[in-house]
Order: sequence, then C-alpha cells, then structure tokens
Amino acid sequence: MRMMKQFDAYLSRLCEVLGHADRDAPMREYCTGLMLPLKRKSVEPIAAHIGPQAVSAKHQSLLHFVGNSTWSDEAMLRGVHDYVMERVPKVGRKEWVLVVDDTGHPKQGRDSVGVARQYCGMLGKTDNCQVAVSISKANALMSLPLAYRLYLPQEWVKDAPRRKATKVPPEVGFATKPQIALEQLAWACEQGMAVGVQAVLADSAYGTEYAFRQGIAQLGLRYAVEVKHTSKVWGPGQGPLPPVPWTGKGRAPTRWRKDPQQPAQSVKSLALALPASAWRALRWREGTNETLQSRFARVRVTVAHDAEHRAPKQEWLLVEWPQGEKAPIKYWLSNLPKSISMTKLVNTVKMRWRIERDYQELKQEFGLSHYEGRGWRGFHHHATLTIAAYGFLVAERLIDPSSKKNTVFREVPALPKGFRPRGATAGGSPRARLDPDVTLGHRTRPRRAPASLPVLRKTQFMNISLLTQ
Repeated sequence: MRMMKQFDAYLSRLCEVLGHADRDAPMREYCTGLMLPLKRKSVEPIAAHIGPQAVSAKHQSLLHFVGNSTWSDEAMLRGVHDYVMERVPKVGRKEWVLVVDDTGHPKQGRDSVGVARQYCGMLGKTDNCQVAVSISKANALMSLPLAYRLYLPQEWVKDAPRRKATKVPPEVGFATKPQIALEQLAWACEQGMAVGVQAVLADSAYGTEYAFRQGIAQLGLRYAVEVKHTSKVWGPGQGPLPPVPWTGKGRAPTRWRKDPQQPAQSVKSLALALPASAWRALRWREGTNETLQSRFARVRVTVAHDAEHRAPKQEWLLVEWPQGEKAPIKYWLSNLPKSISMTKLVNTVKMRWRIERDYQELKQEFGLSHYEGRGWRGFHHHATLTIAAYGFLVAERLIDPSSKKNTVFREVPALPKGFRPRGATAGGSPRARLDPDVTLGHRTRPRRAPASLPVLRKTQFMNISLLTQ
C-alpha cells in the first residue's frame, strides 16, 4: 500500500539524524504509537500496544529513547520541514508566513519541568501548567511547527534542586517568551527555513513589545503583528522633534524628542477619529459556514517608542472594526512595504488562523500534552516526535489537497491479556483505555472536530497497514 511505504520511507529518512542505529527501532515504534487512535499517548500505553508480548522491555526502551537519548530535536525538526517542503506544489510555494505562538499544557503537582501557576490558553485562565513557545511556517495550503521550546519561569530558573532533578541544561537561563521566539526565528533564518517568508505574525502578547518587532527587523524579516489598543503612535503628518542642534562640543545628539504640541496617541484613539470613508468591508477566506469578512482601515503611523531612540520610521497601522461593534476589536502594526494593497495586508494578518488546526490536532490526535515524564529532554523529545508524526499527515494532505478525508484507523491493536497500567489497583480489572486525559476536557471555546486522520494498524513489530477511504 502506498501510504504504508511512504510512512516507512519517511521514518527511515528521519532516522538518519538520530546518530545511532539502535535508536531507529524505538523511533519507528514511538511514531507509530502516536499515529494510533489511543486515548492516551504517553510512553506506557504506546509500549503496551506496540509490544504486547514484552510490555516491560518495550516500555523501558521507549522511555530511554524519549527521556534520555541525546539525539537533536533541531535536526529532527529540520528533517520534517525539508520533507514537507519538498511536497508543496510549486503554485503554493509563495506567500509564506512565520507564526509565533505559545501553548499551555495543564499539569498537576510541581515537579514536571517548567510547571508553575501561569496563564494557560488551553484553560483560558491562570492555572498550574507548562507553557511552550513555537514558530510555525504557513501559507494558504498548509502550516507546520518548526521549533518548540519550553518557557522556564523565573521560579524554576532560580530553583537549583528542581533544575537538577529535571536535568535542565546549565546554559538555559531565564528568557521571556518574545526572547525565546526571537531565538527560534534566528535559528530558522540560519537554517534557510525563512527563505521566501513574507512576514512574521504574532498576537499582542508579542507584537506590543518594541524589542520583539525590532528583533524581527534586524533579522531581515518583515512583520505584521497585533498590538494592544493602548500602543502609542503619531498619525499622518505628526511625529517627534529632531535631535537638538549640535553645539560643536562633544558627541552630536541623536535622540529624537517628543513634541508637547503633538503628543502621541493610542491606536484606539486614532482609529476612532478616522473618517467613515477610511473603512472598507473586506473578505479574507471561506469559513466553515460562511465567508469571513469584516471592516478594516489602515493608516501610515510613526510608533512613539521607536521615535524615542532613532530617526522615526513610518509603518502601517491596520484596524479591524466589525459592523455592529461599539469600538475596534483588533490592531496591527506592520513594516510591510508601503505599496502593499489593503486586501493583501488583511489576508496576511489573518494567516494566523492556520496554526489553530495544528495545535488542535497535535493535542487531540497526536498526544502533544500527554507526556508524563518530568525532564527537560523528554518534554522536548516527545513534542518533536508528535510534530514528526503530524508532519507526515501534512505531507499527505499536500499530495492530495482535494480529498476532504485522509485514511482512517479502523482498529486499535489489542492489549495483552490481563495487562494493568501503572496506578491500577492490585485487584483491578484490565482497562482497554489507559491513563484518561482529563486535560482535554478543558476548553476556552468549543472545538470543531478535526478532519479524519491517518491511523496505523498493527502488523509485525510495526506491522503497519493503512486503510484508505
């Protein structure tokens, strides 16, 4: 069967970055387990279904591979990227964007690496969780995570015993989420994965920070990022005062000055003052039930913070104000060219929606949040392997973009007779489903069911058969 051979060839290619041949088998087995329709995709249930005749040995093998083996996450993710990019149709190779985001993993206790009380988007509130920062590459056809790194809160950075227990590398210190994102973007540029990228997209938690926008520009990239309504700008024809005249003594002044006669204003105030003629109704894509559309306006502005340090530069302020709303709901700043059309600017900022499907499927179907180990390396290895499994699905969708459904799993390999997962009572009966995932019951909003995913059936050690619809 074509997909079986493709999956095997895909894993063979990824195994090339592992460094040792004895890592090939656990890599194949773990990725196979992530593709199975298991309710819980941590090491134990994967081992039980992949190796029912030797569960203990298989469990130890997979646990070592994921939790301790020293293969490179970056090399693996680069391999996934290259495989998928080779299958992007030539007509779809343009209009790439890089999307910065973060995602939370609710956790109990305090011993899992990076867990702390912090805002969790998955729950929509502050709670006990891990948070990871990612960048994804996207266009109108697809999206794919390129980098994924745990955010380590200050309390963890300073806690030597917990760092040692979870094997946090000594070189890992505190970095804000925007700083982590900039490091990931720099790595993507170094690896050639940012070639052809039109803009970097991010929400207001990142875009509002001047240093983040400046960092993107210094990498030679454009941005179109959301900002808070309180962000300060000067409108058309306004701006700061030039540096004070040089007296001929000392170093010539370079700092631009605020003009008390023309103070900067919030983007919300500027938007509310725009004339009715500035607003246009625009569509950007077909939604599930209807065409997505709204009202937009744009204006060239000078960002106040930027002007305090160097010669002011103008950029686009894009505002969304849906019909019927009392005030605008979203604001973006962008250093995309002055010549860009308003329609293209709107289409660009709205590309952020592409990654929603990624994380919905990575969490619900591939077990991104299911890793139960506590260590730094295991957390990242598990995430990398879920992205690797997901990458195969992305590539298959590119091969046949017209199909609404992919191959479907018809069955789950049986558990060994009498098997009980860890934590079960001595007299308890075997459970067909292991380690129920209570975290997936928490949602900030209703989720649409994802498209059916390819699933693997069991044959020999990874006796894989894919049933096509």
